[in-house]
Formats: sequence, C-alpha cells, structure tokens
Amino acid sequence: MKLVEVIAAASSLKTAEAIAEKHHARDFRSSEPDKGDRSTIRMVVSDDEVQAVLDTLQGVLGAQPESRIFVYPIDISLPKESEEQEEKEARATQARESLYREVQKNSRLDLNYLVLVTLSTIVAAIGLIENNVAVVIGAMVIAPLLGPNLAFGLGTALGDLDLMKNALQTLAAGVAASILLSIAIGFIWPFQVTSSELLLRTDPRLDSIALAFASGAAAALSLTTGLPSVLVGVMVAVALLPPAATFGLMVGHGLFGLASGAALLLAVNVVSVNLACKLVFLLKGVQPRTWWEKEKARKAMHAYIVIWILTLLLLVVAISIRTVGIPLELAP
Repeated sequence: MKLVEVIAAASSLKTAEAIAEKHHARDFRSSEPDKGDRSTIRMVVSDDEVQAVLDTLQGVLGAQPESRIFVYPIDISLPKESEEQEEKEARATQARESLYREVQKNSRLDLNYLVLVTLSTIVAAIGLIENNVAVVIGAMVIAPLLGPNLAFGLGTALGDLDLMKNALQTLAAGVAASILLSIAIGFIWPFQVTSSELLLRTDPRLDSIALAFASGAAAALSLTTGLPSVLVGVMVAVALLPPAATFGLMVGHGLFGLASGAALLLAVNVVSVNLACKLVFLLKGVQPRTWWEKEKARKAMHAYIVIWILTLLLLVVAISIRTVGIPLELAP
C-alpha cells in the first residue's frame, strides 16, 4: 500500500473523496482548512490503484499551482492484511514515476558505468580464454548492462524520446567499449582457440533466442513488480557481455569467421532482450498519463515491436543458413 497525501484548496475535498471512493481507498482522512483555505487530505491506496489515483488527482488539481501530492510507502500496517490481499500487493505494478526514476538512475553514461564495463570485459575475456565458467559468471555479476536495456524499453512504452536516446547511447557505449577492449586483448594475448566457453559463443542457435527473451522478460518484470533486479541483471549480462567479448577476441585473433558467429549471437540477443522488455511493458499497461501521450506512445510501441520482430526473423533466417552451412575453421 501507499499513503497518498494531498495539500490542496478546501474546495477540492469532495472531489478527492470521490476519487478515493472510486479507487477503493483503504482509509480517507482530511484536516480542517488552514488560514489559506487549504486542507491536507490523506488516503491509503493499494499499489495497483496508486497510478490511477495519481493520474486523476493531477488532472483535477492541475489548475491549482500551489497544490502538492506526496506518496509514501507503507512498510507496516496493522491489523495485518489477509494472505490473498498480500499476494495481490506483491503482484501489483509500481507507479510510473517510480519506474522512470529507477531506470533513469541506472542508465546513465558516466565514468562508473564505463569502469564497470571495462572490468567485467577483462574478467569475461580471461574466463572465456581459460574456459573457466566461474570467472565468466563473475564478469556478468559486474556488468551493468541491465539499466540501459530497461530504460530503452520503458522509454518506448512512455513515448519518451530523450530516455530512449540516452539509453541507446549508454548501451551502445557499453557494448562498444567491451568489443574494443576485447579486440585489444585478442590481439595481444597469444591463446589457442580450444575453450568450449569461447567456441560456444561463436555458434549461435535458436535456443539462444529463448535465453535472451527470457532474460529481457524477467528484467522488465523485476522492475514493474518491484522485485530485486541483481540476479536478473546477471541474466541480461549472460546474453550480452560474453558474445561481445567473444566477438572482440576473435577479431583481435584474426578469426573473422568465428567472429561473425559471435556478432550474430550478440545481435540476436540484443533484439530478443529489448523485444521482451517492450512486450512486458505493453502487457503490464505501462503508459503515459495524458490521453494524447498514450495514443502517441501506443503507436510508437506497436511500430517498434513490429520492427524488432521483423529484425529477429531476419536474424533467425541468418542463423538457420549458418547452421546448415560449411563449418568454419578454428585457425586462420
């Protein structure tokens, strides 16, 4: 549940009470008007109704520049809710403002992000070359690739071009930094291409789509339901970091045939993760507040989904052609 507190003109009391009743507020209280004829209104609202309440209140109070709306989380409520109600709360979608703030914070292109990408790429490259699964997993724990993917999907759902642009720049910078560093490692490090972990990322299969799709869907669900995203971030890194590092290592080693396989796997995973995020946000009803923004975002979302699906189909054809083609040599 959330405690929604409204400071507005006393004349808005009846309207706020009607809003609370419409959205089944658990509790509703108001104070006497102060000297400025303003009242403080408090209502306890379930998580799945918070967004609708905020949208309605903002529409009603838009003509009152001095009005304020505050939302507070409720950690404890006594007497305790029934198990059925607790399950409903656990499944509820967080308010749009919370989603936006969370993804915006985790999708910034700054020094910390680039340092984490650099460290994770070095660790991943070592793990891939040495065929050490534990080291590869450790690299994926470090990789901060979840944020920009979620931000791009949410930006599409909300029709926010600035968020989409920033997220795309952050993701592109992270992947590019990983590839360039891997190319340098592959050029300097004289290793034999015998690691199964390395070769696995040069042979894209259709099951790779399922892995990346599940990762993207889990990431979006973790955000919209408020679940911890640490392990989900590892899942997204599984789909993006090792293929990017493998591509760079193969290019640096001069094995362009194997590099093309890793590049194809990376492209499939990027498309699948983002398509899954968009579908989850669409199904969860994440959208802008005003009706004209909703219409614009809906058209954009459908267009992007169609584009991602067509791109994925082309990549599936490329994988199928590669699978039945002539095996690539392991050495130049």
